[in-house]
Amino acid sequence: MERRHFFKVAAMGGGSLMVSGLTPVNGLTNLSDSTEDKKPDEATAQRTALLKGVCDIHIHASPDSKPRLINELGFARDAYKAGYRSILYKSNDFSCHDRVYLIRQELPDFEVFGSLVMNRVHGDKVNVRAAEKAVETTGKFCRCIWMPTGDAIYQLKHMNSKEQGIPVLGSDGKVLPEVVRVMEICEEAGISFATGHSSPDEAIVLARKAREVGLKRFIVTHANSGIWTMTPDQIKQSMDVGAFVEYCYLPKLWGAGTGLPEYTRMTDEEFLSFVRINPQRSFITSDLGQVGMPHPIDGMNDCIRTLQKGGISQQDIDLLLRRNPAMLVGLQG
Repeated sequence: MERRHFFKVAAMGGGSLMVSGLTPVNGLTNLSDSTEDKKPDEATAQRTALLKGVCDIHIHASPDSKPRLINELGFARDAYKAGYRSILYKSNDFSCHDRVYLIRQELPDFEVFGSLVMNRVHGDKVNVRAAEKAVETTGKFCRCIWMPTGDAIYQLKHMNSKEQGIPVLGSDGKVLPEVVRVMEICEEAGISFATGHSSPDEAIVLARKAREVGLKRFIVTHANSGIWTMTPDQIKQSMDVGAFVEYCYLPKLWGAGTGLPEYTRMTDEEFLSFVRINPQRSFITSDLGQVGMPHPIDGMNDCIRTLQKGGISQQDIDLLLRRNPAMLVGLQG
């Protein structure tokens, strides 16, 4: 596998980069097995059956500090109607678990969750107090705390930015005490801790520390995306110490003609090569919600069809899109 397929430029990727002012793309020309030619009722029924029970735990929506394709309440309604079991919102600059409390007043039967990202809005270092308050918020709907994303040292370095990033490791290469404490808070609360936009090497160090802490829900974020792309060996190292590795479908959809044209679109086989490494310790998210990209439900629909066409068993599809992500947000069964 050639890493040049995963990024053309060392810049922001995944959920942290978007292009505003574009017409939202509701589908790409190469989406698998389009249902456009089918009767509306038949197409809706087929898609609902395909998406039933899906848990997408990496969604970007407004309100946010960047324009987004969808809003949190509207997407929750859409996902519930489409047959999803659960969603989790990620905002790079704001907590969103508090808003989830309100969304659930309208959709009491739907498992909607939020999260917290340790970017500069919470201070110049990983903020333990913010983590403590996140897990105490009414409803306890914060189900993941992410390390820095847009303010991660690794990302800023690749952007050639002069801004001061937020560290997760000290100058000695060891995990900083405040990061260890956030891991402990996540374990005490029974929620997930995610590497955010840490480098692949940093992610492995964090994974090893998480094992020492006894953290059961440790996530290596979008290991198939942009400058965070991991080698198979790095992925296996992370899994060997207990990490769950996230693969995003976003790189299968970005590229020419989309809201993220500067990236080279990943082929089906490249995507599937990640998925096949070890479904027991991995899961798939859409990482969608950017302006100019497909609606997250359209992206997830295409993802499942890509997996099916690629020969991924139904058991592994259920692990990747249902069982593992459900476990990571605290759902059982």
